[in-house]
Formats: sequence, C-alpha cells, structure tokens
Amino acid sequence: METTIIQMIEHFVPEYSEDRAVAHHKKVRLQASVPLQTTNDVEFTGHEVQAIQEQFDHRKAPGEDALYSEILMHVFRTFLTAFTQIYKECLRRGHFPKQRKRSTIVPKIKPGKEGHNEAGTYRPISLINIGGKILEKLLIDRINHHLYSKRLLNENQYGFLLQKSTVDASMAVKLFAEIHLQQRNVVIITSLDVQRAFDAAWWPAILYKLRKLQCRSYLYNLTRSYFSDRVAILCANTYRKERKVTKAYPPRFLLRPRPVERSIQHPHIPGLLQPHKSNSLRRRPGNTHLRGNDSRS
Repeated sequence: METTIIQMIEHFVPEYSEDRAVAHHKKVRLQASVPLQTTNDVEFTGHEVQAIQEQFDHRKAPGEDALYSEILMHVFRTFLTAFTQIYKECLRRGHFPKQRKRSTIVPKIKPGKEGHNEAGTYRPISLINIGGKILEKLLIDRINHHLYSKRLLNENQYGFLLQKSTVDASMAVKLFAEIHLQQRNVVIITSLDVQRAFDAAWWPAILYKLRKLQCRSYLYNLTRSYFSDRVAILCANTYRKERKVTKAYPPRFLLRPRPVERSIQHPHIPGLLQPHKSNSLRRRPGNTHLRGNDSRS
C-alpha cells in the first residue's frame, strides 16, 4: 500500500526542479517574484463574502479540517463582519493563509478503467477547507472583473467563458470553413488535445501574464501568495504522504482553469500557448500551402 501511495503522489503531484530550467524560465520566475506596483484594488465587502457563501453546495466534502460547509455557513452568517474583516486583511497584506492551501487528494477511478492498477487510471480530486474556497472565489471574481472590464480576454477563446460554449466554437469553425470553401480554398482543421494542459500550468508564467495585464497590486500579491507553500496530502488506510506542490495542482471542486490560467492565452502577449512565428498558412484558390521550419528558440 505504501508503494502505491508513493507512485500515486508522484503521478498526481510531480516535482519541478529549477535546476532543469532554461534561461527564459529563470527570467520569468525572477520577474514574477518582484512586487507589482499598480493601483490597489478596493477591499472585499460583506456583500461579496455573503454572496459567495450562498453559492456553496452544502453536500460537498470537507477539506483536511473536516468542517462541513453547512456548519461553516451558519458560523459565517452569524459572524459575517468578523470573517469579512479577515478576508480584507488577506487582500491588503497579499497573504493566503497556509492552512487554507493544504489539499487532501482523493483518487477516483476513471470510468471504464476498473481493474487497472496504473496511477493514470485514477482522477485526483483535491479537497480543501471551505474557508480557503471562499477566499479563492473572492480572488477569482476580482480577477474576472479586471479581465472582463478591460476586455483583456482573447475573443477566439470559447472554453471556460461566460455565455460561450463548444457549440459557439463549432459554429465559428463552420462559418470559417464555409467562407473559404466558397472561395474554392482547401480548409485543413487540426485538433490538439493537450494532456492536463491547465492542471500543469506553470505558476510563474501565470504571474508573468498577470503582470503584463496590469493586474491590481493587491490581487497580484494575493495570487502570488496563493501559489506558494501549497501542500498535497494523499492518505489510504494508515498511510499518509505529503508533498509540497511546486508546479500545478490536481483538479478541485472550485478552482479549475478559470481566469488566472486563461490570461496565458492573451493574444497580444507572447506566451507559452501562442503559435510559433516561423509557421505560416497560405490560402490560394483551389489549393493550400502549409510551410514551416524548426527554427524554434
């Protein structure tokens, strides 16, 4: 059992070694560590905290503290002013409490993978304390507001955006194909499925993009604290294994590839998910020429 636990946590929470980092990665990490000098965001309000509390499903499993959301929600409603003040201080100081960054991983077998023993046949669900979830959601909503109000999101992105879906993406592809087929062009569609693309998002790159997007200082510092000193815990029977999370995090109930990760795909900022400039696509009547080279840096 102990060997299985070790193999699972190695798979779910891979370690990131800075010794293997290239010069560009070291530069990005250094820039992300520098405090951001932008306008501070306004403080969290009691209305914000209360609205987020009401969104939580009381049936969700608790984190390491074993406190169910139904109990905590009653306490929050009773002492709303006190808890709001705590979250205000977290924002002002740019501090995400360490006890709110400890997640308990629950491996769930993937459908159709029953009977397999490989770690990849399990989907990790990471449970965190409800208090941490509320602070996460406060942070996400504020970053969301910044990205939407400044119109900083890529208009060609359809996933994880409000009022957009895969249907909209399919219709956009259909319209593109119809236009060029009418012009007697050849249309080629390439579909890429990047394995665990957002679960393995590199944190310094996210912070780097937030800097480029001129994120508010309070939000940036809180996000930087959120990404630091994270711990994942995997338990089975009497075995328990903890590991410091240094790169990304397993799926959780609340924070998935939302605005923080989306900022990587900003169209005006060179980034990890941008097409390489050495590749180009030419369209001519009746034929299409695709050319590219391997002059990658």
